[in-house]
Amino acid sequence: MGLGRCQGDNYFMKKYKFKLNEKDYEVGIIDIDDNIAEVDVNGVVYEIQLERKITTTKTPKLIRSTVSPSTESDPKLTKTSAPSSPKGTGSIKSPLPGTILSINVNVGDKVKIGDRLLVLEAMKMENNINSDKEGVVTSIKVNQRDSVLEGDVLIEIGV
Repeated sequence: MGLGRCQGDNYFMKKYKFKLNEKDYEVGIIDIDDNIAEVDVNGVVYEIQLERKITTTKTPKLIRSTVSPSTESDPKLTKTSAPSSPKGTGSIKSPLPGTILSINVNVGDKVKIGDRLLVLEAMKMENNINSDKEGVVTSIKVNQRDSVLEGDVLIEIGV
């Protein structure tokens, strides 16, 4: 059992002084292994069994927040556009938090689906942000080296 019988204060893990029924006690904990403790009570070494309570740890439940899509469309809706709505309009949003490394388009540029618009660094990885719509870049909402959060509007595309 660990240190065995020891003399002197240097070998105690912890030392306590207390009074019980008007009698003084000096108790030093020499070693604890699993649920067996070796203690020194007024110079006499005892091995005692500790009572262990079984407790269950409560692990918090992680709940993911909903991820905003890169476009303004709702995933529950059909992917076809209404005949009256302008084609290729909308916003390109950040899919995750990160830093803008480069912007590959300018206002007025015509883009097609799949064209690389910018590069976003997230978790030490470079992520290409490509256009998921066709149209003309009407507005660039970020600059190089800007930090962005998930769902932030990066670029707006119009007709």
